[in-house]
Amino acid sequence: MRFDELSLHPKLLNALSHLAFEAPTEIQQLAIPHILASRDLAASSRTGSGKTLAFLLPMVQRLLTSRVLGKRGPRALILAPTRELAKQVHAQLRLLIAGTNYKATLVLGGENFNDQTRALQRHPQILIGTPGRIANHLQERSLFLDGLEMLILDEADRMLDLGFANELKQIHDAANHRLRQTLMFSATLGHTDFEALSTVLLKTPQRVTVGQEFARHDDITLNFILADHLDHKEALLEALLKQTTYQQAIIFTATRADTERLATLFNSKGFRAVALSSDLKQSARNTIMDGFMRGHHSLLFTTDIASRGLDLLNVSLVINFDMPKVAAEFVHRIGRTGRAGAKGTAVSLVSLKDWPSYLAVQQLLQLDDSFTALPGLEAKFNGQVPAPRKPRRAQHPLLHKESAAGKTRPVRDPRAGRVAAADRQRPDKQASTEQLEREGFAPLRRQKPNPN
Repeated sequence: MRFDELSLHPKLLNALSHLAFEAPTEIQQLAIPHILASRDLAASSRTGSGKTLAFLLPMVQRLLTSRVLGKRGPRALILAPTRELAKQVHAQLRLLIAGTNYKATLVLGGENFNDQTRALQRHPQILIGTPGRIANHLQERSLFLDGLEMLILDEADRMLDLGFANELKQIHDAANHRLRQTLMFSATLGHTDFEALSTVLLKTPQRVTVGQEFARHDDITLNFILADHLDHKEALLEALLKQTTYQQAIIFTATRADTERLATLFNSKGFRAVALSSDLKQSARNTIMDGFMRGHHSLLFTTDIASRGLDLLNVSLVINFDMPKVAAEFVHRIGRTGRAGAKGTAVSLVSLKDWPSYLAVQQLLQLDDSFTALPGLEAKFNGQVPAPRKPRRAQHPLLHKESAAGKTRPVRDPRAGRVAAADRQRPDKQASTEQLEREGFAPLRRQKPNPN
């Protein structure tokens, strides 16, 4: 199928031609006809499948071909869960409306409220924003949605996970025009809160699902490498970045502190690295992402803040320095590569502390239990997790008294009614060794050779 078979406006076809988009993806083929027919829609498709264009194209077409319903306020509102995703959608939209008279305005949390109010007074036809800040403008009566024609929720499941349910309901109430069309896009339609919200926002919706939510991505090569400890992970990461061919890479860590530490470390090694985390001010986050998207940096160290929505076509390598705590987040992380038909590689470093997360991912994606290794950097850890030892009850110092002969004799514990003997206590050295083993700092015993 080609885009010209979807009954799109000539201006949109011309824009798609300039952008070198030749054929619609599956989600675009299925969703666009429903939207052009003015139906409400609940759509689900995996990350990187083209969901953004699936709602942007018919949205712009509606503005081009239909009459205005209200005298004030925007005609279309697109909500995104994060500022980064909203900026990404805004960038794609600007390319589509370049040949029109339509204006699109970003309304994001963390940016100057008064500047946004002045921008809203210029009556943009399209708003793109985060739910919290849009709700704030409604409360302050600097924004009205009486004549809203289209309400679009991108990554609706993520918005609910972030606690925006009340704000979404408030926006719905303010824009409850009987002719309003509502679109909800998500990674899954099975999200309980998503289903509940859809019954409120959508009127007899069409439902479109493309592929399995957590199906194996054929355009992404997955590799798992066993690691012993933090220093070993850093050595593996450096070797991977030197041995792998890539334009840009995203490295996911578990903590904000590690993003900064690793970015500093690899800058000192000659890499062009930058760190992104949620504790940065919005202006700093904007600067970092703009620089990365322009190719000023080759490495982006980040937490899960960058795991959703961002369309970074030059990212061909994703590395999980730490495995995510939630298995589903693994899918969103690796989805930053292998987008729009391009090939990508995802490498995950798995240490003892990452093992439970690895097992959850393995079960979710039905993966074979196989690992790769880098020559000279093979791990001692081979996936054998030591059995947990039952903790010994701490003994009260009053449980032992010394007799006149200088010998230790057991005495009765009045609280437990038991006899405690001194010879049952383990030596400190032995206990210390066992503790180290339990924490993964000592070599594991009776290990099999590393799997290939």
